[in-house]
Amino acid sequence: MSSLTYDLTLAGLSVGSAAALTGIGLIVTYRATGVLNFAHGAIAMVCAYVLRQCVVEWGWPLWLGAAVTLLVLAPGLGVVLERFVFRPLAVLGGDPAQTLVASIGVFVLLVGGAALLWGQGARQDAPELVPDEPWGQLAVVLVLAAGVAAVVRRTRFGRELRAVVDDRQLAVLGGVDADRVAAAGWAFGSFTAGLTGVLLAPYVRLDPYGLPLLVMEVVAVAVAARMRSLPVAVVVALGIGVAQSQLTRLHPSGWGEPLLQAAGTNLFVVALLIAALALPGADARDALPRTATARVRTPPGAWIVALVLFLLPLGLAGRDLHTSVQVPALAVILLSLVVVTGRGGQISLGQAAYAGLGALFTALLAAGRFPGLPRLPELAALAVAVVLVAPLGLLTGWPAIGRRGLALALATFAVGVGVSRFVFAQPYATSGLSLGRPAGFDGDRAYYVLELLLLAVALLATHALRRGRTGRALAAMRDHERGAQAAGVQVPSLKLLAFVAGAALAALGGGMLGMGLRAFDAAAYDPVRGLLWFAAVVVLGADSTLGALAAAALLVGLDAGTRGGFAAALIGILAILVGRFPGGPYEALRTAAERLRLRRAPALTPLGARARALLRPVEPRAARPAPVPAGATATAAVPGSGERPPASPPAPTPEASAATPPTPAAPLLTARRIHARYGGFTALDGVDLDLSPGRITAVVGPNGAGKSTLFHCLAGTLRPARGTVRLAGRDITALPAHARTRLGVARTFQQLAVFPSLTVAENVRVGAEQGRVTDPGAVERTLRLLGLDGPVRALPAAGLPTGTLRRVELARVLAGGPRVLLLDEPAAGLDSAEVAALARVLKALAADGTALLVVEHDLDLVAGLADVVHVMTAGRIVASGPPERVLDALGTAAGR
Repeated sequence: MSSLTYDLTLAGLSVGSAAALTGIGLIVTYRATGVLNFAHGAIAMVCAYVLRQCVVEWGWPLWLGAAVTLLVLAPGLGVVLERFVFRPLAVLGGDPAQTLVASIGVFVLLVGGAALLWGQGARQDAPELVPDEPWGQLAVVLVLAAGVAAVVRRTRFGRELRAVVDDRQLAVLGGVDADRVAAAGWAFGSFTAGLTGVLLAPYVRLDPYGLPLLVMEVVAVAVAARMRSLPVAVVVALGIGVAQSQLTRLHPSGWGEPLLQAAGTNLFVVALLIAALALPGADARDALPRTATARVRTPPGAWIVALVLFLLPLGLAGRDLHTSVQVPALAVILLSLVVVTGRGGQISLGQAAYAGLGALFTALLAAGRFPGLPRLPELAALAVAVVLVAPLGLLTGWPAIGRRGLALALATFAVGVGVSRFVFAQPYATSGLSLGRPAGFDGDRAYYVLELLLLAVALLATHALRRGRTGRALAAMRDHERGAQAAGVQVPSLKLLAFVAGAALAALGGGMLGMGLRAFDAAAYDPVRGLLWFAAVVVLGADSTLGALAAAALLVGLDAGTRGGFAAALIGILAILVGRFPGGPYEALRTAAERLRLRRAPALTPLGARARALLRPVEPRAARPAPVPAGATATAAVPGSGERPPASPPAPTPEASAATPPTPAAPLLTARRIHARYGGFTALDGVDLDLSPGRITAVVGPNGAGKSTLFHCLAGTLRPARGTVRLAGRDITALPAHARTRLGVARTFQQLAVFPSLTVAENVRVGAEQGRVTDPGAVERTLRLLGLDGPVRALPAAGLPTGTLRRVELARVLAGGPRVLLLDEPAAGLDSAEVAALARVLKALAADGTALLVVEHDLDLVAGLADVVHVMTAGRIVASGPPERVLDALGTAAGR
């Protein structure tokens, strides 16, 4: 027994050493560049193939092939990727969304390129670089970890690396060559990837898909180390490796035997699920490229072309028709990514799992093997499978509530890998399964017609999620999640809706694909294919249903008409270039056409003008809308915008000026003993605040005084450690931002929170639909109030001047009928005329009974606007009173 334990421990240390190498490489790359290298496994696979090519095919000595592969190819590949793929993205702004997609693009490109060069079959003759015993591998791991730690802590390069990690721009200003640091990080990370690949290749299946996925499964060790600690990554990797090896001794019995055995042999996948779903995310930044323009209606001619192309296979026969059967099914699967990614702005790398579950459940139901349900006809089995899989979308939807960016990418990828390993790869679930076609649709041509009908249903469902109130809410969540919450959008529920709808569509497409192939093929739903599908949808336009159809035809057509891997290589190249056209090729072409268009429309000749008048008579002008009440006065138009300047507020009469100011009403929003901390720093220390109807309250103070933290506690984006927030006597301390908005507490942002893909009118409509009251006339009234009812209403928010966007944001807030309005530096980016116009609007809102809080650095605006001013310092309110007294005291203190 002791000998067996020792042998299993040695085997576990060998596996753990390879996992530790992966963790070291991922952490170094991430710390040097901020990029989670999804292509790490693909680089490992390419290096393993190259070493085999050198030694087995060309007959080189092992030491020479290893030197060229590990010391030249691997680091050189990393330097090339940094220089030509990721450095341009950093220059363009370092958007984590684009770097993530580019990283997946590199993965897909390398996998497709390997399939083109070496074929898709597995190779069993990879050369053995290190003997099959763990001590050599373990020594390599320990030396590398110790060397990296020494370099980081004791050398100038290490100090530069830490500086770049903390703040790249500040490090550059301090004289650090951040590009050199990033290139070194990529070179070392690629070296560890290559070393991992050549160490694993002799003992695992060497093929373009299996080895990259196996390496990416052990990303759990880097996530467990929070992408920072090398010792933690090494210890976790060795521990999981030994534990997985020891679990092979267990032979459980009973109904759970297959699942327990699967868990024992895939312990790194279990660790990945735990790390991705339970541990705090490694990165919470945005996940997807945001389109910079409004959603553009697809020309009808494009849909006609697509219809003709999808009808063409009906005239084919034989193998061509059989191959075409896959296109509508894959199109439905890709439409699920349009819903989740394009509409909802959520990354999902696990859609292949839901497609596979749809195919598997359809086969089980049609065979009568699904527990608790009778045997069903194929079409009914497909419908029931969709219903059963849809709620499983919560597996990825639930983590999405609290995760974004790389954290969500890892969570969805982990779910996809988990389903693949614990369901699709297990004989107890898939052995002996066959899948027929519905009665009457057995032939390829008849079945293709059925697929077109189901595709039409999927297109209608996707279209429904784009239009109307739900479509606008999804677009708002995609464009600016915090702004959508502030507008009243129930972001958590909307994320769940997107993932559930996406799972249903993926299950429908997966079932269709399985019936088209007449079998359940687990390889068709491999997680690597999920990455390929995601990349294809993103590069061809994530928000374009037409792009999903084109991607399906491209993937199936290229793989059928060319050597396997060509489609993946092409999609990989396009994904690498995603930073150049984040909206997809169609968006790039449309933008280029706009730039080439003449700046001034050509003038008609007199004859042409008369002809147009005959063909399109001038309509009588509609009656002018009723004037806005004096208490709801609009701002002045932005100079040069061509908008109608609204009226200014009436001057106060002498009688009104001489009247005694009214007694302030009872506070509407109250904050009592608010405490907030960030780590060991106290941001708020027992703050009390009252906001009364009809009064404008201002909070001023130096940077770091706690103004923004207090603002977030009132708005619901931050829950205080202690204290209470009440609205009209109701405790709302625990309510999130969207719930407070629906109760009447609305806010604006210092950094503009508008939805660039929506027009001005649609931005305002989001606020009206999600706000406290439902008023059919609120949108038009608010647009008129803020001077946005002219031609600007139909323009996309992207690209409008800052002054106009400030009014758009304020209009969206006002359309919901708030009782309390929280304004975070509303004058930021405005000129003096726009600031004066803004002050008139805010005074009019206060006169209508709204309670306003303004956090502002412009003391002149505060002096002319506020009824009461609070001064904050070090998390406390140190002075309060009328603006003339408080601000004079501040000026006197500053003069001293």
